[in-house]
Amino acid sequence: MVRIIGIDPGYAIVGYGVLDYNHGNFSVVGFGAVTTKSDMSFNARLRAIYLDMTKLIEYYQPDEMGIEKLFFNTNEKTAIDVAQARGVTILPAIMKNIPIYEYTPLQVKSSIVGYGRAEKKQVQEMTRSMLHLKEIIRPDDTADAVAIAITHGLSVNTRKILARPELKRGQIK
Repeated sequence: MVRIIGIDPGYAIVGYGVLDYNHGNFSVVGFGAVTTKSDMSFNARLRAIYLDMTKLIEYYQPDEMGIEKLFFNTNEKTAIDVAQARGVTILPAIMKNIPIYEYTPLQVKSSIVGYGRAEKKQVQEMTRSMLHLKEIIRPDDTADAVAIAITHGLSVNTRKILARPELKRGQIK
């Protein structure tokens, strides 16, 4: 079994989802969001994110972290702010030597729905279905984090299969 924490980074809302993954099966451990108030200074927001993430890492004790890979092509200021928030978000995991894996939105959509251009609602509905939940996870940032955790779990399985000795280069018959 591997415990995965999925993260959707931000500085107003950091979505998180914690799943246990065991032989192709997921079980929900917890999910939610770390939020900061818009009237806080940016440094205070970073501090709050760091402290809350530290508590989450201590509480859930994840084995691995999956996080959305940042991609910005418009607002440079927003990109820098989100990148700084992302740094303090992953720092507690780094300090605990938890491996961190990045996934693009395209990879998450492909993993969950099978189509990289899927709509957010399709991803949320498939996430709900895969985890046998009664309702779609809210807010969107939390739903995205849980989808990232699922994506990571599915990639863990793929990495294990590819690491099998009989599949090493030149050994496939």
